[in-house]
Amino acid sequence: MLQKVSDYIQAHGLCQPDSKILAAVSGGIDSVVLCEVLHQLKYDFAVAHCNFGLRAEDAEADQLFVKKLAKKYDVPFFTENFNTRAFAEQEKLSIQMAARTLRYEWFERVRQQEGFDYIATAHHSNDLTETILLHLTKGTGIAGLHGIPPRNGHIIRPMLSITKDDIYEYVTERKLIWREDTSNETTKYQRNKIRHEVIPVLKEINPSLEETMQHTAERVSHAESIVSAYIQNLRGQSIKEAENAWYVSLKPLQNATGLPVVLHELLRPFNFSYSVVLELVEALDGLSGKQFDSPTHTLVKDRDQLVITPRNLSSFGSILIQEGDTQVQAGDVYFSIKYVDAGKYKLNTKPHVAALDADQLRFPLKLRAWQEGDWFVPLGMNGKKKISDFLIDKKVPTNLKDRILLLISDQSVAWVVNQRLDNRFKVTDKTQRVVEISLGRHT
Repeated sequence: MLQKVSDYIQAHGLCQPDSKILAAVSGGIDSVVLCEVLHQLKYDFAVAHCNFGLRAEDAEADQLFVKKLAKKYDVPFFTENFNTRAFAEQEKLSIQMAARTLRYEWFERVRQQEGFDYIATAHHSNDLTETILLHLTKGTGIAGLHGIPPRNGHIIRPMLSITKDDIYEYVTERKLIWREDTSNETTKYQRNKIRHEVIPVLKEINPSLEETMQHTAERVSHAESIVSAYIQNLRGQSIKEAENAWYVSLKPLQNATGLPVVLHELLRPFNFSYSVVLELVEALDGLSGKQFDSPTHTLVKDRDQLVITPRNLSSFGSILIQEGDTQVQAGDVYFSIKYVDAGKYKLNTKPHVAALDADQLRFPLKLRAWQEGDWFVPLGMNGKKKISDFLIDKKVPTNLKDRILLLISDQSVAWVVNQRLDNRFKVTDKTQRVVEISLGRHT
């Protein structure tokens, strides 16, 4: 078994012979074997143990056992106690997810502070099989079919090539002792249900299930690399970001094979589910304006593009600009204000900049979102125009309309921010002092 682990480490380039490794050790059979393997292969390692405070006296006993284990191997021992239930409630997570988050964040802090190269976990091929089956049961894309990767950043899994049976044989051979976690036996957890009730049935069909799953995961991983390169190329051609919004051009996708899968991968950073993507694909030949939501973003089909905006943008009622202010904050944007003598001012015509005649303004100015019924006199025109009609004429996508701000002087719109100045406030030959207001956005 040692040779299998050693070969696997070399084949996947998980670490070097002189690497410093922080071993994640619970005290269970798998992590006890991990310690013994690292010791036998003569790696420089230390032991890290988490006490999640979930199993009362058992948790304290686990902590003491792992401390003694570190002493047996004469290696450094790191441990941390967590209030997992309080963290789960605060972050609105399941207990299992909260424990996982706390565990890996702490491991990484220790790794950085103590100068370790890698964090080693005791995942084996049975864990990989359970993960793939769990993903298949819940629904997954190609990424979910490679199971547990051998390496993820600084986290390595040197035991993925060995089975649980290999582990039991090894502890018998080496006469190792470990702590048993009784929660591993209950089937109230989804993973345990698959472990105890599903996998035994599948092994009746294929006794070499773990080995088959490992080979399948490796092939899927290579296929994923090919797909990722294809998607990355399409992403570069089709997605542009501007003003905290993303624009997906549909033209490069017209001849894409498997459009739903391609779109799902392209939209993955915005958390759109596959079922929503299927609805989106059906709507691509329809009229503009249809809206789709993910937990974090809103997407609107706008002619030959998709427009994506965050759903969690800061909102505000109104912001006042007092005379003499040089900067104000408004949600996720800010405005810089300059006061310049007209004779020294060089006109800036960029849409995110408004050059206004100071004598026509009445401070304090107000920044607010546009509302139905608002109107202004667009620069270069003499007649009034409703803001709603102006935005339609400008073909502003629905989810970007909600982000349009107005600069108000007294009761009049002086600037449709980032769109058009009001003709009544423009700089003319008679202007003596200019107020320049420019829009910026936090990234």
